Formats: sequence, structure tokens, C-alpha cells
Amino acid sequence: MQTVRRMELKADQLYKQKIIRGFCHLYDGQEACAAGIEAAISPSDHLITAYRAHGYTYTRGVSIRQILAELTGRKGGVAKGKGGSMHMYAPHFYGGNGIVGAQVPLGAGIALACQYRGNNQVCVTLYGDGAANQGQLFETFNMAALWKLPCIFICENNKYGMGTAVERAAASTDYYKRGDFIPGLRVDGMDVLSVREATRFAADHCRAGKVRQTGKVTSEQKSHHASRPVFQGPIVMELQTYRYHGHSMSDPGVSYRTREEIQEVRSKSDPISLLRERMLSNNMASAEEFKEMDVEIRKEVDDAAQFATSDPEPPLEDLCNHVFSNNPPLDVRGTHPWSKLKSVS
Repeated sequence: MQTVRRMELKADQLYKQKIIRGFCHLYDGQEACAAGIEAAISPSDHLITAYRAHGYTYTRGVSIRQILAELTGRKGGVAKGKGGSMHMYAPHFYGGNGIVGAQVPLGAGIALACQYRGNNQVCVTLYGDGAANQGQLFETFNMAALWKLPCIFICENNKYGMGTAVERAAASTDYYKRGDFIPGLRVDGMDVLSVREATRFAADHCRAGKVRQTGKVTSEQKSHHASRPVFQGPIVMELQTYRYHGHSMSDPGVSYRTREEIQEVRSKSDPISLLRERMLSNNMASAEEFKEMDVEIRKEVDDAAQFATSDPEPPLEDLCNHVFSNNPPLDVRGTHPWSKLKSVS
């Protein structure tokens, strides 16, 4: 959590220096959600989220160097400098998605693939309170419930969709009940241990079906197709959390809420402070250890920022590469009909 916090504060600094440009949605304040979820699932499980994705990119195994270099549009970025803030990916992590709510049906599709392959994996599908009123969510819930897909739908309710308070945008703010026919949980998203335990429960729920034998199986026919898990079906979680920055870097975040409100959350519910205090009061760590940890994290983030500002930008000839995963090289028409750019897979 501390690493994500320091990384996001560094991104804020680089944005203000105009080294990072364009869209940039920061995650500070919500770190317990990403850290708690990752602690409860395995690296082979799947995760897809919206555009506030830096924290999840880190928890899914991408280095700070690659994240910051992606933000600055450099060759060493996780998407080779072509994705930017909203489009970062890793094995079993499907981004970063810029269209509000569009990742939810995609997450159900990933869960369908898990069911089809019979690998007992689940997909964590995240969206914000601002996306919770999208029609495509309800269509997805219906299909996921009918097909008993191993999908954990998680609403990160940070109280504001862009600049609109949840009470002004939703007739019902009980987002965990929105699944109707899907069971739901409401969780303190500022407490990393609550998030971890709730996610563990949700993942166990999804995987709680019985193994189904498909027809008569002889010893010669035994393969992973012969017996497949039958999943219990999806579950909805609402994590009640808070973002300290505005919606994005172009939003100062204080025109629709007061500085006092932000300060109150920081002083009473900060996820890092809560865990630190709990660990200190239970003699699980010392203040010196936390200090040493923070010094190490700051150094790692500073080194990553140095790399992200000195690494070269991708050259023009790389512009069209990786359009397809494994096709032979392809000609791409440029800005005038005689200029051709090559695409290499």
C-alpha cells in the first residue's frame, strides 16, 4: 500500500511538471482495495478494472519502473509507451479500460473462459460507483447468474462519480444489493484485512460447486475435459473507499467536496495509517521498521522516476507494431497514401 501511495504521489509530481500528459487517474486513498484483493486471490486468477488502474497494475506484478515509464510514454513502459495511464496490462491482468463500465462484460467473458477451460480460476471484475448505473452491468449480472460464472463483481465506491456525489447519481446507493438475484457483501474498503477476508470468502463462494463428470470416463479418456468444476456462480461486493485526489489530474477535487472532508478521511480512515497503528499496538512491527520500509520505497520510486524521465520515447517505426498477436508483418497506410508503416507481431 505504501509503495502504491508513493508511486501515485510521484505521478502527481511528474504530471504537474508536464512530464506526464493526458488522462491520469490516481489511486491514493484506495490502496487497501488493491492490496486486500491481491492477498486473497492467486496470481493465476484474473483481474480487470476501469481506468484508475495504476495500483492494480503494481499488485498484479508490474514494476514501478514500467508503470512510471508507461505514464511518461517511454519505450520501457509496460505497454511500450503506447498505452499510457489507462492501458496497462500484465499476465492475467486485462487493464485499464477507458470506457465507463465496459470492462464488466469483458470480465464476465474472462470468467466464462475459466468455466469453459475448467481450471477452477475466478475473475475479479472491478468498476466504480459512477459506472454502477450502466445498463451493461445489469445485462452482465443476468448472464453471469444464469451461467453460474466464477466472477466476483466489485464496486469500488469512492463516494463520487467524477464530481457527482453518489446520493445525487443513484436512487439506491446500496451497490452490493444491485445484483438482485446475486448475493452481495458490503465491505470497509479502507481496511485491508476486511477486504482480504471478504475477497477470500467471495472467491471460495465462486469455486464452491461440485466436480461434474461429463459422461462415462474410462482411464484412457481421463483428461482435463473429463471432469470440470461446476461453479456456485457470481457474487457482488461493494468496497466503501475514498480517493484523495480529484477524479483525474484535471480535477482539483475541491469544488464538489470540502478540504475538511478530505482531511477528516485522511485523519480517521487512512488505510495505511490504520494498518500501521494496528500492527504497532499488537507489537507486530516497530516504528523504526516502518521508517526503514518507507526509505526503501521512496528510493525505489525515485529511481523509477529517474528511469521514466531518461528512457527514450518509442521510435516512429514502432508505431504500428503489435496490432495482431501473431500474423505476418502487415502494411499500414500512413497519413498520405504513399507512406507505409510496417507492423511486426
